[in-house]
Amino acid sequence: MSLIDTFFNADVIASSLPALLRGFLNTLLLGLLSIGIGIPIGLVISLLRLYAPKPLRWLAVGYTDIFRALPVLVVLILIYYALPFLGIRLSSWASAVTAFAIIMSAYSAEVFRSGIESIPRGQFEAAQALGLPFLLTLRKVVLPQAVRVVIPPMTSNCVSMFKDTSLASTVALPELLKEATNAQSLYANPSPLIGAALVYLIFLWPMVRLVSLLEARFKTEKTR
Repeated sequence: MSLIDTFFNADVIASSLPALLRGFLNTLLLGLLSIGIGIPIGLVISLLRLYAPKPLRWLAVGYTDIFRALPVLVVLILIYYALPFLGIRLSSWASAVTAFAIIMSAYSAEVFRSGIESIPRGQFEAAQALGLPFLLTLRKVVLPQAVRVVIPPMTSNCVSMFKDTSLASTVALPELLKEATNAQSLYANPSPLIGAALVYLIFLWPMVRLVSLLEARFKTEKTR
């Protein structure tokens, strides 16, 4: 068989397309849930790390350091396979969303922390001089500016999260890569994997370009 017939077989890719699209929908939902849960938690953790009493700061630092250092696959396996020994049984979906949201929150917390710390201290002092309460200063003055700073790295983290969802196949969740692997076995041909790669590329490439555009725009505004 030729290279085209083996890896780029159009008939096999077309036949496996319904399964790939079904897996893509699961990938999309899993990624959106993980990001939608992880980013708000990350914001809270970053605020605790910056402004909470010392014991809570240490817990926040430990949380971000540990879950940024652990491989995603290890966290996923621990939640799905180890928690049942403690009497906690989660479904494949619940385990995957929990694991990915934990990882996303750890990385988001670090991004938010750096964004908040990039805001000049004078902003706090000016708000304090105007008599604004601390929480109102955060909500109205600091966070709106910090969000603009963190959008490019946060978007990059979202791209990574969507790619990491392929690891959910280890807990039998039928996401895109799992469906592609099943189709590969069914047709005895690796072309479905190429089809899955093309789906990832079509979906994630605009997000990758968006990161570059946002970084360039922020850099231009910063130099003005």
